[in-house]
Amino acid sequence: MKIAGVDEAGKGPVIGPMCVAGVLIEEGKLHLIEELGVKDSKKLTSKKREFFSGRIKETVDDWSVLDVSAHQIDELRTIMTMNEVMVICHARVLENLRPEHAFLDAADVNEERFGRNVQKKCKEPVRVTARHKADVRYPIVAAASIIAKVHRDCAIAALREEFGDFGSGYPSDPKTIRFLQEWFSEHRSFPDFVRHSWKTVRNVVAGTEQRTLSSYR
Repeated sequence: MKIAGVDEAGKGPVIGPMCVAGVLIEEGKLHLIEELGVKDSKKLTSKKREFFSGRIKETVDDWSVLDVSAHQIDELRTIMTMNEVMVICHARVLENLRPEHAFLDAADVNEERFGRNVQKKCKEPVRVTARHKADVRYPIVAAASIIAKVHRDCAIAALREEFGDFGSGYPSDPKTIRFLQEWFSEHRSFPDFVRHSWKTVRNVVAGTEQRTLSSYR
């Protein structure tokens, strides 16, 4: 039986793409992933993630990464929720890998509902197990998590090289907020690699306009 694990990196940031990764391996070879000692990508240093990413790709039968740009996320969110976006992306990765059983990190408060929705979106029949913190529970999902994170880190590094240091890209990062404020003050708009549909962006626009009005008083 072919087993897959799927996880994402970059669902929450206001800057950069979201990357959804999947790995595929024969059930009888699952122990090879466990023997690598892979862990949740968030608990690893960037160098360890890069090391494990290479080893994982050598070990599994197949792997796939779906890049969803900030602009694509904005377009999709005009017609669906972010949870629905996640369902479609997970299903797309599974269609690329075509496993018989897939383990997913549930991107919905209701993990069973997320699994059912992904299953319905897949063109080929697949058994789906969706769980919260699946990257901690299942090594095969941890492996997908590592590949997704390394892939996104590379995309973010390329953006930083071109546009400067914008911090982590997360709404909670003061450096990211300063970058957005300064960019909007200078250009009166945001670049394509920023998620315009995020509340963070609306807050930056409102704050800048408020400061502009205050300067005229």
